[in-house]
Amino acid sequence: MNIIKTDIQGIIILEPRIFHDERGIFFESFSEKWFRENIYDTHFVQDNESTSRYGVLRGLHFQKPPFAQAKLVRVVSGRVLDVAVDIRENSPTFGQYVSVELSDENKRQVFIPRGFAHGFVVLSNEAVFQYKCDNYYMPQAEGSLLWDDPVLNIDWQIDTGKVILSEKDKTSPLLKHLMI
Repeated sequence: MNIIKTDIQGIIILEPRIFHDERGIFFESFSEKWFRENIYDTHFVQDNESTSRYGVLRGLHFQKPPFAQAKLVRVVSGRVLDVAVDIRENSPTFGQYVSVELSDENKRQVFIPRGFAHGFVVLSNEAVFQYKCDNYYMPQAEGSLLWDDPVLNIDWQIDTGKVILSEKDKTSPLLKHLMI
């Protein structure tokens, strides 16, 4: 597994070693032992999967402490732009974000530690998105940020008129009103 560090400490992009032959491809997408030794000492307790069509933007979501979640995310099919925003109050990179394209072709994964809001937008006709979480989902701890907050100024790489949002994501607060 190739480890790619980003401009924000803790956010790590992982590229698996892919083996090709006449039958197709094979790669190891996750090894808890390797992950704990090389990335972060955690134990994932929940796997989630979503299927979405072009333009669907899910996020920017997070869980408030003590139910915060670290995530390991990847795309099984299709292509998305994945975004993680630093919402750790005393962080030197508070309010900054990392974005990375994840696809069934590049097989990249992103590790997002606790203390980040996370979201993605689908850039292909359809995408299947999977993520591992190191804490269970608790509805009462749910939080979100407005996807198009001008302070964040995220380039979602899609015409904003084509973005499809849930009702919750349409009314999320701005970063300046963040309550954790």
